[in-house]
Amino acid sequence: MLIKTYDLDIFTPPCEPGAERYSAIARLATNISEVLPYLNATLRGAIYHEAANALTWKKGGHNIAFHAFEIATSNIVDRDAAIKELDGLVQLVNRTWERRAELIPSYQKRQRPAPMDVYQLLPKTNCKQCSEETCYIFALKLSTGQRQLADCPPLLEPDFADKRQQLKEIVNDMPAIG
Repeated sequence: MLIKTYDLDIFTPPCEPGAERYSAIARLATNISEVLPYLNATLRGAIYHEAANALTWKKGGHNIAFHAFEIATSNIVDRDAAIKELDGLVQLVNRTWERRAELIPSYQKRQRPAPMDVYQLLPKTNCKQCSEETCYIFALKLSTGQRQLADCPPLLEPDFADKRQQLKEIVNDMPAIG
């Protein structure tokens, strides 16, 4: 286990006094820098900044940042949810660290694709089969790793094979863990 203990700081963002959403930081006694490339290799939609020794990721509408001695998350509904979220992120780091022998670390700096670039390759039917109101909303979520290509049934049709392949290349469609 890499992270055994941490201090928790839950607060409303200083730039939003009286906000109904919370941010939270787990301040770590252990340096987690070595696990960041493994997280980069396994977290769909993560962006690794080797020079800054940081990894950012969006999960369920939350912005998450992993740094050497802290894990931060934002847009949390309440204190209990913040505690649960950070506990889950600490467990994710620990599970990834325990699996490092079977993983290949990635030092590649990926950029999220622009939602409009993703949208241009979608069928643009607004059919709602993906449960989103529009194809553009689906593109936004696909570009941040909140949705997968398989969530769009029209995209799986043979007529869209070329566009599906192009999308696979730009959204870096790989399995998520955690």
